[in-house]
Amino acid sequence: MSTVAARVAPAPAGRRSRSVRALSAVNFFLADVRDGLGPFLGIFLIGQGWSPATIGVVMTVGGIAGMLATTPLGALADASRAKRFMVGFCAALVIVASLAILFVPTVPFVTASQIATGIAGAAIGPAIAGLTLGLVGQKGLAPQLGRNEAWNHGGNVFAAAGAGFFGYEFGLTAVFALMTAMAVGSILAVLMIKPEDIDHDAARGIEKREGGESDPPSGFSVLWKSTPLLILAATLMLFHFGNGAMLPLLGQQVATQAESNDGGTAQGAQASGPQVQGADAAGSQAAGAPGTASSGTSAIPPGQATAGRPAAEAVQQPTSLKSLLSDPVSYTAATVIIAQLTMIPVALLAAGFAGRRGYFLLLVAALVALPVRGLIAGLWPSPYALIPVQMLDGVGAGLLGVAVPGLVARMLRGSGHINAGLGAVMTVQGIGASLSPAIAGMIVARYGFSAAYLALAGFAVCGLVIWLVSSPKLAAACAGD
Repeated sequence: MSTVAARVAPAPAGRRSRSVRALSAVNFFLADVRDGLGPFLGIFLIGQGWSPATIGVVMTVGGIAGMLATTPLGALADASRAKRFMVGFCAALVIVASLAILFVPTVPFVTASQIATGIAGAAIGPAIAGLTLGLVGQKGLAPQLGRNEAWNHGGNVFAAAGAGFFGYEFGLTAVFALMTAMAVGSILAVLMIKPEDIDHDAARGIEKREGGESDPPSGFSVLWKSTPLLILAATLMLFHFGNGAMLPLLGQQVATQAESNDGGTAQGAQASGPQVQGADAAGSQAAGAPGTASSGTSAIPPGQATAGRPAAEAVQQPTSLKSLLSDPVSYTAATVIIAQLTMIPVALLAAGFAGRRGYFLLLVAALVALPVRGLIAGLWPSPYALIPVQMLDGVGAGLLGVAVPGLVARMLRGSGHINAGLGAVMTVQGIGASLSPAIAGMIVARYGFSAAYLALAGFAVCGLVIWLVSSPKLAAACAGD
């Protein structure tokens, strides 16, 4: 009895707070690790001559592997007392698998790498959720989820800014190096969490009665007998069907346009070779005269000069912002930074809102943001569409990052299977996320990028309808404190 009492005795507040701060650092460093190369993978493979359809299929295979592994790995996080090892091992696995792509960018090898990355990423989510619940308990969960998300998105901003700068200066290889440094940081941070600060019963949702005794975990049937959990899973599946391919498509669209522009420029230069030589000869005769291309102007072709029109006019030069957004790596980094900067305040506000008003409206707002995002991306073919599109991405992700684990913890409270339940929800939503790139890639190949964005928005609308219609069955789980 004395052994049990010592095991369940709460850790001193100061020591536990240090572990909670270490948990924040883990979330910061894992931001650039858990999803592997993410959108930069598509950019890298486009540069290797891959088609968007092939990239979509490979990413789908990795997503399916992670999807199938998530529920068993969630059950493992429930049962295991080695949650810190799970996080560290998976971070190392993601880095090894991603670095391998740099040296062997073949279809079989990249597919295998994506499978390993998908499985590792699937294990990290439930393990972090278990560590969080084990450190702060149900009462402190919503605020800590907000802090977790804020640190995670801060890490994403740091990593994306670094990837954009170093990628622009040194190429995509620098992105791999930055990712490796972040993985090392995540492993060091997780080692700073004191094992004795983690309440492993609370981490899986088991409630202790007076005297320290607790009920054993219920059967796994609770995962498919919980109607609110099934509704949540179905809603998120449709959301991620619409969301999964949105960001990769943005990067691939810019990369495809860059490839087309390079090809057009090369063909134009080749076709106009004799004329250019002639112009050079003429230019050499007028060297130093105003109105040459070297001075930022172009001459009006013979026979087109009119009264009042100058013999030379200014050449339209792209702005530095346009030049930056035309670079695929910088564009992708900008998409990540804008979204993540939005997620930080949204996550913190969502945590406070959830404590007062519950989670229902947080889901509604996230589900509304995605169709609007798809409409803007599909109907506004401009690099500047990046700003509202990715801000809306930040709204949706910031809200769901707090709401989903919080809702699952409430729906399965006392069952002992919270992390398995979170894994099950992630599995179902992974069906949508995994199929999304493949479906979107096929739509792009047949109808173009705009049609793909609009189709993705339609899936999110279906999820919103399901959530609203099912509101009476969700009232208890979605209520405020």
